[in-house]
Amino acid sequence: MMEGGRSLIIHCGRTDRQDVIRAEPPSLTTGACYIHVATLDELRPMAGTFLAHINTEERARADRFRFEADRERFLLGHGWMRKLLSHYTGTPPAAIATVRGRFGKPALAEGGPYFNLSDTKDAVAFAVCATVEVGLDLETMDRRVDHDAVGAHYFTPEEQLTIARSEDQKCTFLELWTRKEAILKACGVGIMDDLRSLRVDEAVNPLTIRHAEFKAMAAPEYHVRTWRTDNIHLISLATPRPMDRILFFGA
Repeated sequence: MMEGGRSLIIHCGRTDRQDVIRAEPPSLTTGACYIHVATLDELRPMAGTFLAHINTEERARADRFRFEADRERFLLGHGWMRKLLSHYTGTPPAAIATVRGRFGKPALAEGGPYFNLSDTKDAVAFAVCATVEVGLDLETMDRRVDHDAVGAHYFTPEEQLTIARSEDQKCTFLELWTRKEAILKACGVGIMDDLRSLRVDEAVNPLTIRHAEFKAMAAPEYHVRTWRTDNIHLISLATPRPMDRILFFGA
């Protein structure tokens, strides 16, 4: 549904290379965001423990997946998410209660840190922040994608030109795609059909948005960072204000 527009400013940093820390994360502090990323191969040895954390609703959701690979990824991701939330809240993993927003974004029922989960075919990522909503998107570089066809439907003409001029068009496409997804997840609206209303290829992108739900739920601005954590994975993080400290942790 489209109505009159309102302004939105999106700040985008360049794509950086990021190593992960193999240590237990410290307590959350104001202005900090911690990102955890792991491959499914790294999580599988803990599958039994993770399954013990999963609640009835999550098991039912997992059972609705048609393919075993999708079911496994869901269970590993949500079991790991519960373990991480337990670390940050002090609540036992199986006792953590979550609620879902209008478009499905999860939150802690008792209040507490903001978080977001993302997965791709071979990996899972989780972001947590003490003070502001957070949106996270993870993609793998070795996925097949027709970036010309998808870009023509979901990207602005300026973004399509940015991709066409890039030395690595697939990488640039995925960088822009993860930024858009992270913003939508940060505001809680989820996937919407008007992705062309978002422009994320410049350092500062002043926009006018007209999608009714997006207007109602989006912050006045978003700050987006993008990283490559290894040779094949891209992560974008969106928050309504810049973070003072962002740390990456492994499984």
